[in-house]
Amino acid sequence: MSNDLFRVAVIGAGETGMPLLRKLLAAPFVELLGVADLDPEAPGMRLAEHRGVKTTTNFHDLAELGDGLDVLIDVTGVPAVRESLRKAMQETGNHHTVIVHEMVVQLMLSLLNGELVRLKHDTQDY
Repeated sequence: MSNDLFRVAVIGAGETGMPLLRKLLAAPFVELLGVADLDPEAPGMRLAEHRGVKTTTNFHDLAELGDGLDVLIDVTGVPAVRESLRKAMQETGNHHTVIVHEMVVQLMLSLLNGELVRLKHDTQDY
C-alpha cells in the first residue's frame, strides 16, 4: 500500500454494503477496485457501475486481484464466503490483502454514526 491510498474491494452490495460503499467512494484516500454481489441489480452494484467501478457476480474475481488489493471487505454475513476467500488467499500465496469481516464493518459504521448500526443480510447463499 502506498502511504496515501488504500486499494479496496467489497463483497456484498445490498442494504448492508451500500452505506459502506458510499463512504468508500467519497474518500479521496480510497481506490475502490471492485464490487461483487450475486444480484447484478443490487443497489451497490448499480452505484459502482455508475461510478465506473468494476462489478462482478463472482466474488473470486476480486480475490484474484492479488497483491494489487490492500483490503477485501466481506459484508455478506455468509461464513462460507469468508472461508473461500481465506482458502483462495492461501492457494495463491497472497499475504498482502487483508480480509475484513462484516463485524469490523459494523463496528466502524457504528463509530462513524455515533450509535449501533444494525447490518441487514439476505438469506441468499453463495
